[in-house]
Amino acid sequence: MDTSRDDPPAARPAASSVLRSDPRWPRVAVSVALWASMVLVPLALLCAAGAWWLVGHTPDATAVAERAAEQPTRILSADGVLIDTLGERLHASRTLDQVSPALVQALLVTEDKRFYEHHGLDLRRMVGAAWNVMNGEIQGASTLTQQLARNLFPQRIGMERSLLRKLREITLALKIERAYTKDQILTLYLNQVRFPYRVTGVEMAARTYFSKSAQELDLHESALLVAMLKGPKRYDPEQAPERAKARRDLVLTLMSRAGAIDEATRARATAQPLGVHLQRLDLGPQHAPHFVRLVRAQLDDWAEAQGADPRVEGLTVHTTIDTRLQALAEQAVRRQAALLQAVADQEWSKPALRTGADALAAGQGGQTETARSPGGEPARSPTAFTHFWSQQPTLLAELARETPAYREARAAGLDDALALRRGLADRDALQALKFQKTRLEAGFVAIDPTSGAVRAHVGSRDPAQDQFDHVSQAQRQPGSTFKPFVYGAALQSGIRSTDILYDEAVEIPLPDGTVWSPRDVGEATGEPLSVREGLARSKNTITAQVMRRVGVSAVIRYAQLMGLSRAKLDPVPSLALGTSPVTLLELAGAYGSFASLGVKRQPVLISHITDRHGRELARFAPEPQRVLTETQALEMVDILRDAVNSGTGGWLRSRFGLRVDVAGKTGTTQRNTDGWFIAMRPDLVAGAWVGFNDQRVTMRSNHWGQGGRNALLIVGDFLRAGLQAGRIDQRARFPVLPKPEPVPEDMSADPGAQTSPMLHAALAAGALPPTAPPRPTLPPPIQAPLSPPDAPPVVPNLQGLRAAPVQTLTPVPPAPAPVLRWSTPRELPAPAPRELPPLREPSPQRELPPPREPVHPSEPDDPNDEEAPAVVRL
Repeated sequence: MDTSRDDPPAARPAASSVLRSDPRWPRVAVSVALWASMVLVPLALLCAAGAWWLVGHTPDATAVAERAAEQPTRILSADGVLIDTLGERLHASRTLDQVSPALVQALLVTEDKRFYEHHGLDLRRMVGAAWNVMNGEIQGASTLTQQLARNLFPQRIGMERSLLRKLREITLALKIERAYTKDQILTLYLNQVRFPYRVTGVEMAARTYFSKSAQELDLHESALLVAMLKGPKRYDPEQAPERAKARRDLVLTLMSRAGAIDEATRARATAQPLGVHLQRLDLGPQHAPHFVRLVRAQLDDWAEAQGADPRVEGLTVHTTIDTRLQALAEQAVRRQAALLQAVADQEWSKPALRTGADALAAGQGGQTETARSPGGEPARSPTAFTHFWSQQPTLLAELARETPAYREARAAGLDDALALRRGLADRDALQALKFQKTRLEAGFVAIDPTSGAVRAHVGSRDPAQDQFDHVSQAQRQPGSTFKPFVYGAALQSGIRSTDILYDEAVEIPLPDGTVWSPRDVGEATGEPLSVREGLARSKNTITAQVMRRVGVSAVIRYAQLMGLSRAKLDPVPSLALGTSPVTLLELAGAYGSFASLGVKRQPVLISHITDRHGRELARFAPEPQRVLTETQALEMVDILRDAVNSGTGGWLRSRFGLRVDVAGKTGTTQRNTDGWFIAMRPDLVAGAWVGFNDQRVTMRSNHWGQGGRNALLIVGDFLRAGLQAGRIDQRARFPVLPKPEPVPEDMSADPGAQTSPMLHAALAAGALPPTAPPRPTLPPPIQAPLSPPDAPPVVPNLQGLRAAPVQTLTPVPPAPAPVLRWSTPRELPAPAPRELPPLREPSPQRELPPPREPVHPSEPDDPNDEEAPAVVRL
């Protein structure tokens, strides 16, 4: 019997003992180790290589500091107003104590509650975000340090949703945490966070949305800026106000739950409206855009020479513009140019010319209309310039070829004649082009003659409609505003301001065999006039005689010495009447040599430049150059004072009621193409130009075409407003001109020519002949424009400036005789005699004109006596 099944079962050996007793165990262990090493070691090496690559290919602490230190260059006005910013984005750094505490609390509660606890990564938040993603809810887990890394280097870190981008972000965040303290990181974040409209940092965001600094933000305003961080464009209060308000209220609720504010405070804040006052700073300069363009050009030249980048180095450019005077100048240009536009529209609307008071009333009536053009200007009448276009078929055809209908017809294969008919039939487009072509333009500049600083600069009526700068770019004929340089050269050559000339036709032979014979609007009267009266009344016949005696070359040298060094002055006798184009900026600067009592200074746009720490890097001051003695300058100022008191600039007194010490000169070119006026005060030179971009379009009547009736309006408006606002010193006066020596009776170069006591009595009684009434002008002939819109701007040369304060005046050595002598006969011995064309001796039969009532000192003489076309007779 088999009893083996009754034996008790033997105990089974343990697994470990089996493995130890199994001879295959060592080989299995070795195989597992080999396989593990084959997988884990390359994986470890791969991770190490990836970490090394991430560390090497993400910015280090130095790059972070450099990027955080990048700041755009700010351009400030003389009165401390930010007028422009250079750089990709608008940015202004602030410290923590310069930011509202409510903004900091809202940021930490909403974006990173444990900011002061983690070291760049919030593991608890990452785990929670991963769990929410598994449940289908996308939730961000980036800390403020990670967001800062992304904001500092958006191109190198990337903005896409990927593992590589996240690893780069984490690596840079760990670097930032090791290099900076928590407060420093929070400061960097507040200064680098991005908002719409090219805004970076909470300071510029506060200025953009609330027109206040970040330190002045209220609770609800701080919550709104923090709310926008989730999606700056999506929660932009300007584009989506309801969505932005809901997000703002959520931020306030989170602050209440975290204990940062109580429930009552939260309720009051949520009841507040958004309160946004958007001030977009990314649309270009808000003040003096033409001036800022010149400043940028000069800044680029300086930065290139210094090897600096003004867009990231945080420079501060201190300019000379005064925003308060600039605002008054812009208002004067808009107001008076709109009035003159309405006058021109009325004058050219019908064949019968309406001028004088009728046109003025029509213009003022047009200004009171409520209808406005897209640019904010008074709407123009549909009948404006109707008569003008009926007289200009060639110019009308040019406009028709610019219409869409003409271009489409030509593209369809039609010939020019048929396409031109289509263009003329496109009434809406053609009317818009007509209005653009006949749009009156203006330029204005104000300069401090004691420093050369440009205080106001208005390049056009509306920079949005006309970006062409009529102050520094437009080169136009100055007309009679050039005459002071002719008379100044005459006084320097020994001619006295009391010398007598006669208002009669002048014929000056030219080298080509023709004769230049300038005329005034009225007929020559033959009356005797002093040199002083000839300039004050702007008589062309007297000016031509003075030019003939002085010589063209002497006048050119004098004008260049006074400041017209960049203008191309043609050496022809007609230069005396201002036929060589100049810019308004250069002309006003030359007048500043008179107002500064003989010291020439180049116009200056930038006073000095400082770095981000306020250290001065460069100071720009014009090199002063004495070109006249004080007595010589005062004599010219005194003569030009007569032009305001009793000459062509009389509207400055009668129309604007100015009773301050002021001198000035009007200017008008042929066919009333350009109107000029320059006014001089001891502390300010103000000049204006009025005209049309296309010189084939002009003011129609001699009445409103004169510079004393158009450009003077802008200067007078500005001076009156500046005096009333206290921006211009009413007490400033020029020094008193020394009393001249007695004038000998022999007033001419001919020893036999003498003036009689009767003549002196007639002059003292104001015996002046009557002037001819204003006459309507015919439509002007076609003439090519002299100042194309693409003409380069005339930028003041920085080479004439130096980086040190002005200490003393550097006199200029006198020019060789007999060109200009730096003294008047009353100061030094009389100059040596020289050959001069003799003045015509009065005929014994000459009869003096009948006396007339003296001109009232506050009213101008007839403006039609100012200028007339220069006639060339064979």
